[in-house]
Amino acid sequence: MRSIWKGAISFGLVTIPVKLYSATEQRDVAFHQVHREDGGRIRYKRVCTKDGEEIPYSDIAKGYELPGGEIVVLTDEDFENLPLSSSRRIDVLLFATEEQVDPIYFNKSYYLEPEAQGTKPYVLLRDALEGSGKVAVVKVALRQRESLGTLRVRDGVFVLETMLWPDEVRAPEFKFLEEDVDLRPQELQMATSLIDSMEGEFDPGEYKDAYREALQSVIEAKVEGREVVTQEPEEEAPAAADLLSALRASVEAAKKGRSGGGRAKDDGEADADGKAKRGTSGKAKTGGKSGKASATKSKAKSGSGSRKSA
Repeated sequence: MRSIWKGAISFGLVTIPVKLYSATEQRDVAFHQVHREDGGRIRYKRVCTKDGEEIPYSDIAKGYELPGGEIVVLTDEDFENLPLSSSRRIDVLLFATEEQVDPIYFNKSYYLEPEAQGTKPYVLLRDALEGSGKVAVVKVALRQRESLGTLRVRDGVFVLETMLWPDEVRAPEFKFLEEDVDLRPQELQMATSLIDSMEGEFDPGEYKDAYREALQSVIEAKVEGREVVTQEPEEEAPAAADLLSALRASVEAAKKGRSGGGRAKDDGEADADGKAKRGTSGKAKTGGKSGKASATKSKAKSGSGSRKSA
């Protein structure tokens, strides 16, 4: 991974120099726009609508359009003079429980790696934060945009989650919220039974992007000059007569899927190699905390040399 930003976590009077990395990436199949007839790449030019001339990047500025259609031009100097108090700093504002931060505010995830001189205070804050069961609410400026964020621990590393501002989250204004919907007790009980019958441990490694795999197969077939084989669509079950019947049928199907091996194996169930599966991803549960970080803490308590070197 390549760092995309350098700065420091500001925690009281403690400053921890860190490097920032994107924690996630999209694995979509990338395409170019091409001419259907000969496969030639389609290029776009930056053309001014007033004089029709192609404009180089060096002559392009940002423009804000007013309600009347007028354009206000902003230069790089205008942006440089804007106050960004948290520039090159991740300022810790307060500590809160995870339940207080609605996930709808989360925007993008980043890993934070300590610089050599910041390893000890980084590990100190990491272990203290993990032991508290809280997250740090922070303010940070990335790419000339200031935002709130949270710091939490995952696999022994700080994860910075940038957040949207409250006015960037839309309110759910839907008509059905004002309607008085009658639910029969049998329907609610059956829906609850369906939830219970589908309960399990979530392991993201058990899922895959079937569409991307199928698309990649189509591309490989075309490269090799083979015939493209498409899968037959699954037959849809006939629609149930009413909601209660649909719920009842869903419960039965879920129970059959669990007993017949259609779902993922439960904890402790042997896999195809006869090995017992542990937890959700082959790791022992740690109460929502990172197994790696917890192991680090236990080493510290036993006087581990690796803790001393940190």
